[in-house]
Amino acid sequence: MFHPNPPLIAATLIGFSATLAQADTKFPFALDWKFEGPSAPYFLAVDDGFYTDAGLDVEISEGKGSLDAIPKVATGAYPVGFADINSLMKFLDQNPGAPVTAVMMVYDKPPFAVVGRKDLGVNTPKDLEGKVLGAPPPDGAWAQFPIFAAETGLDMDKITVDPVGFPVREPMLAQGKVDAIAGFSFSSTLNLKRLGVPLDQQSVLLMADYGVALYGNAIIVNTDYAKAHPDEITGFIEATAQGWKAAIADPGKAVDALIKRNPAADKALETERLQMAIDANVLTDFVKENGMGSIDPARMDKAIEQTKLVYDFTHTPDAALYFDSTYLPKDGSLKID
Repeated sequence: MFHPNPPLIAATLIGFSATLAQADTKFPFALDWKFEGPSAPYFLAVDDGFYTDAGLDVEISEGKGSLDAIPKVATGAYPVGFADINSLMKFLDQNPGAPVTAVMMVYDKPPFAVVGRKDLGVNTPKDLEGKVLGAPPPDGAWAQFPIFAAETGLDMDKITVDPVGFPVREPMLAQGKVDAIAGFSFSSTLNLKRLGVPLDQQSVLLMADYGVALYGNAIIVNTDYAKAHPDEITGFIEATAQGWKAAIADPGKAVDALIKRNPAADKALETERLQMAIDANVLTDFVKENGMGSIDPARMDKAIEQTKLVYDFTHTPDAALYFDSTYLPKDGSLKID
């Protein structure tokens, strides 16, 4: 007859538990776009061990646009992602009850912009009247353009809209075939620079500077996963904030982490792109005062009202469906010194 040895069993169980404790949780993270400058802070968080310190083995996947990460997270294929909160609002309206919400705001000011050429007469929003605007139909900035037009008093009937494709958007502006384009500020401007249009000849009309109250991209989670693993989500948020703080302190180091994953990237260009995102979208006055991650409820309510100008909600919009602050760390770790 077998007689178990209690001390031996206890020691074995302790060893097994220690092994489990040491194993980081596999934690895939879906980005919205390609591996470019603004994604560098997440790779820096990997390389500097911030995610590992939270017990997470984070694997980052690139995306194909603002909508891309939302269904990936809603279906549970990914526990977390990075997506435009305005696209999330529409997704939840069209898929009521889908288990996905935002938990950490990253782009406190969205990069939605109109980029024009000064030598073609585009310096202010009003200058767009009588001009040709290149706007890819699926573009996030173009989706918000009617809000921008309403806030600046533009007559959209006086603007000729050319539904250009993404690959030819900046080349058409560089060639003077359109007078301005809709796009992300840190993407279109640097693409134009690479095509021979210097920054001082570009007019960058950031929609957030002209009355558009919308927020931008946020960390989103599968709500079923988050409820079952709240500490993991909070740990991921804190580590992500550490990555951004480290990138703000040393953008070049962050881009080095990016280039390990995208060797074809131009370090100088991607460092400039990251710095633009930091200055215009991430490190805002609100973030300097309140830290990363949170939102202003009054501004969110205004953003929802503005969204009604460009989208007919089937269900009554509710800010509580789109953003959940309960997973944000409460220890002040999101503050940026």
